Amino acid sequence: MPLLPNAAARGALAPFAALVAGAVAMGVSPIFVRLADVGPFASAFWRVTLALPLLWAWTRIADGPAPSGSRFARPAILSGLAFAGDLFFWHLAIVHTSVANATFFATCAPIWVVLFGWLLLRERVKANVLAGLALCLAGGAALLARSFQLQPAGAIGDLYGIATGVFFGLYFLAVQAARKTTSAARLTFEATVVTAAILFVVALVAEPVLLPHTLRGLAALLAMAWISHTGGQGLLAIALGRLPAAFSSLVIFLEAIAAAGFGWLILAEPVSAVQALGGLMILAGIYVARPR
Repeated sequence: MPLLPNAAARGALAPFAALVAGAVAMGVSPIFVRLADVGPFASAFWRVTLALPLLWAWTRIADGPAPSGSRFARPAILSGLAFAGDLFFWHLAIVHTSVANATFFATCAPIWVVLFGWLLLRERVKANVLAGLALCLAGGAALLARSFQLQPAGAIGDLYGIATGVFFGLYFLAVQAARKTTSAARLTFEATVVTAAILFVVALVAEPVLLPHTLRGLAALLAMAWISHTGGQGLLAIALGRLPAAFSSLVIFLEAIAAAGFGWLILAEPVSAVQALGGLMILAGIYVARPR
């Protein structure tokens, strides 16, 4: 009997490690967006489209040529729709407000995961999750405090940032629901197909140029597709098959820490003591909210 808790802990370690790695992979995406030489909607489209060959290969390896169950089930389609909304409003927010504002409102996704989980799924939220959420939000605010500002001119962009968080929260819940009947590989591929179809129309209408101009721009798009999307979203789907959506959404706050770290390493952007304190608060929040 004493071995059971340790076995359970070991069983949760792999999906938690996948979640952390996925957050880091998604955290580097702003660097790739900055290095790409296409518009924001075009980069969002290429992010998902260039990932499809790898995701298809992953599906064939994981599930075989003829996976059981219905294809493009409702939860998978909803996951793709939610992620399309997330990327659409995220890039609109970047255009219409500061990156700090857009990032802060987008990182509020755990609020919506908790709220929608309670309203739609009748999931009760434990006190440690709420305490962890408060710590993570405070830490995220500290990470972005230096450049965060509310101005009337950026109000519409701030609303787009809030919408980003809402859609990312819905994405967490949709993926968690889809993982009950669908493998992580197949779900990520099918959701990406839906997202790519929607963003193709958006990019075609909103962007004058879709193709990158330089090899560096192409490399940035490929890296964003293969690392941030295939790695980030794929690992997130793996984790959500085992871990609660509310806790998983808090771990994604590591994306903000990773973004600050990569900005320091690659773009020589300084990290202040307040930002470092914010990172520690995020880590403390994740620890407090961990499933017992």
